[in-house]
Amino acid sequence: MRVFVTGASGWVGRGLVPDLIAAGHEVVGLARSDAAIKTLEDQGAEAFPGSLDDLGTLREAAAASDGVIHLAFKHDIAFSGDYAGATAADRTAIETFGEALAGTGKPFVLASGILGVLGLAPGVLATERDGLATLAGDDQVPIGGGGGRLGNAHLTLAFADRGIRSSVVRLPPATHGRGDNGFIVAAIGSAREKGATAYVGEGANRWPSVHRDDAARLFRLAFESAPAGSVLHAVGDEGVPIREVAEIIAARLGIPAVSVTAEQAGEYVGFLGGFWGIDGPASAKITRDLLGWEPTRPGLIADLEEGHYFA
Repeated sequence: MRVFVTGASGWVGRGLVPDLIAAGHEVVGLARSDAAIKTLEDQGAEAFPGSLDDLGTLREAAAASDGVIHLAFKHDIAFSGDYAGATAADRTAIETFGEALAGTGKPFVLASGILGVLGLAPGVLATERDGLATLAGDDQVPIGGGGGRLGNAHLTLAFADRGIRSSVVRLPPATHGRGDNGFIVAAIGSAREKGATAYVGEGANRWPSVHRDDAARLFRLAFESAPAGSVLHAVGDEGVPIREVAEIIAARLGIPAVSVTAEQAGEYVGFLGGFWGIDGPASAKITRDLLGWEPTRPGLIADLEEGHYFA
């Protein structure tokens, strides 16, 4: 099938594009720069110049495809402090894809998140059934914090009633692997600058994680066969204690790992401070049973111990 992928040259996209091609699909990737075009063409994909703001481009590419996988998100804007702007732009793009695909029965797969988004109590194991209750006035949900992305996921799931085979793949904060440029890399960079790394309290709080290649394969499976309205969890490790992560970082960099309060965490891990102490384990049992997906790549601790994060 012909697959239109946004974020195709990004972290998960660089794993997804070759996986799709190896499975016999034709990939068209949204590319907003010459570097992105080259990355896609080198992988054997077709580049479609444009950005999330080019709604006509999105509509045209979606209509000409057999379905869409939407990975892109304006992380640069979100991390600069304008999370509301990034989430609002994402919602507009999702609405555009909904218009283009309505009544076709084609798949639309959205990348979303798990940690801090579902509103669960600390330590509760998140499942694919959590976070499904439609928010009051969901079409006008505040575009701030996790509620905005959750509202966008609800919008996507509602496409099932418009003749679209929509699904949402929730990603853990630690979607790791060689070449990662996400949260774990940010924590390591902050530790280098500070000369110490940290965990909150006893560091027993847990983050779910997944290897990028396993996550990429799940996006392909969702595109190929996930039932309309499915929520899927790309979770390999249900919960990795953050103290273990901090202690590996400390050992590799030759610096101390210290216990801090939640308020102090930002001094050691920068913008991750608000997340570093969250205890948010998550399960992928429903996903595995539904699609037969099984992670095969190393877990987060094994990946960190390989050393490539510190080269």
